[in-house]
Amino acid sequence: MRQAAVLVTPAMGAAAPPGVAPGEFLLALAEDTYEIVAGLDLVEPVILDAGIPGLDDIAWPGTRVLPVAEPGGLAAAFAALRPYGEEAVVISGDAPDLPPLLIGKLFRELGRAPVAVCPAEDGGAVAVAARLPYPEWAAGTLDDADVVAGLRGRAPGRRMVATGPGWHRLRSPADVARLDPGLEGWDNTRALLHAT
Repeated sequence: MRQAAVLVTPAMGAAAPPGVAPGEFLLALAEDTYEIVAGLDLVEPVILDAGIPGLDDIAWPGTRVLPVAEPGGLAAAFAALRPYGEEAVVISGDAPDLPPLLIGKLFRELGRAPVAVCPAEDGGAVAVAARLPYPEWAAGTLDDADVVAGLRGRAPGRRMVATGPGWHRLRSPADVARLDPGLEGWDNTRALLHAT
């Protein structure tokens, strides 16, 4: 079974633009990112909760909302997913307009490498996919400055870490400008921004 898990951490509210409540902004980002994974075929959607109230309210019936103790920690995120499948991708909850195709590409890369990364344009990663159990050498976070170099430096062999195309995350109020009004999706974030 393949899982696509949205990791939601308290820091994600920091990207709220002036006039928008950080908590509301965080939940809008998380819901939009979750809607992306919930719409994928042959993938079980999951929400990884790093202490955010209200995440059960955005999940479709039957979706697991799993607690994670270490916000952003890849080993903890994948450990929470391990009992439920053989492959998983952990997606940062601040990527509300992520094209679903990029998630599919990460799963495809797992055919040739145990870990695959969708790098973030401004450092870190938007998503990391892995065969389970998650390799011990692949510790780190989605916010590590150069996730790909760090993983490759710790990997026990060449070609252990694949990369897919990059995307962006919303980590500061200025990043809201990266959202393309012409792209479908990110409806909750769009509605919240237009309400202010």
